[in-house]
Amino acid sequence: MTKLYLLVPCFNEEKALPICAASLKDKMESLYKSGKITQDSRIVFIDDGSRDETKSIIKALNSQSRLFTGIFLSRNRGHQNALLCGLHYAADKCDCAISLDCDLQDDINAIDKMLESFLGGNDIVYGVRSSRNKDSFFKRFTAGCFYKTTKVLGGEIVENHADFRLMSSRALTALKDFKEVNLFLRGIVPMLGFKSDVVYYERLKRVAGKSKYPLRKMISFANEGITSLSTRPLNIIIGIGSFITFVSLVMLIYSLIQHFSGNTEAGWTSTFVSIWFLGGIQLIAIGVIGKYVGKIYLETKHRPPYIIEEIIE
Repeated sequence: MTKLYLLVPCFNEEKALPICAASLKDKMESLYKSGKITQDSRIVFIDDGSRDETKSIIKALNSQSRLFTGIFLSRNRGHQNALLCGLHYAADKCDCAISLDCDLQDDINAIDKMLESFLGGNDIVYGVRSSRNKDSFFKRFTAGCFYKTTKVLGGEIVENHADFRLMSSRALTALKDFKEVNLFLRGIVPMLGFKSDVVYYERLKRVAGKSKYPLRKMISFANEGITSLSTRPLNIIIGIGSFITFVSLVMLIYSLIQHFSGNTEAGWTSTFVSIWFLGGIQLIAIGVIGKYVGKIYLETKHRPPYIIEEIIE
């Protein structure tokens, strides 16, 4: 049998948490009765500095059953850092761990197939959405653009996969060697290189509460992901700069020929347009370079990605 840990990051989930806990408890008991997991398997809730009753609910669950473990961060550090905390915690405590969201949009029935794949020899099993038919056109379009852009810019990610995945203890231990502050787990996990598999599932509706990823945060998350995985945007800037320089030289030669041929006319349109175009390119280039410099600045500080205030087991 397999010792399984379920890792569930939580931030202000007082409405969804009781429903989530009950559903996951039933699933764990079902897996135990079928002989798939050991009795000392656990459900680990990582409280990411919630400001509602999430912490109290986790403590109440722990007092009711040893199945529930609570990790409480000293302050809100963001979903990725809270999840990283859970992954680090579970690395030497279980045979494998599955991360999922508290809103139960990740279908917990896919856990059975993930375990089967793990027992079949895979160290990493990605939960991948079978379709996006329930999403709005805008969300489908932006998601598609994100995955395509990330791949073009050199990032290796699994399309339509969020953070619903199984990782073996070996993969979890290897993840500890990644010390970067600018964290994007969806791009880092494929870098581990262990044997992997995919399990498809239908994305469900949120059981309660509101999404913690409005459009502003989604754009920020995509931006962090792209710039954390690759330096290719810098190479693209060099390429654009080189192309513009080449075109400028060609236009210079053309202008000289026209001047000595007596075909030139006074005008401002081409000058006006070129100045604005080059100015825009320069601002974009400075912005992208500045983004990378800012990331270097944060990395050199070696700040911890999270600080644990309390653990209840």
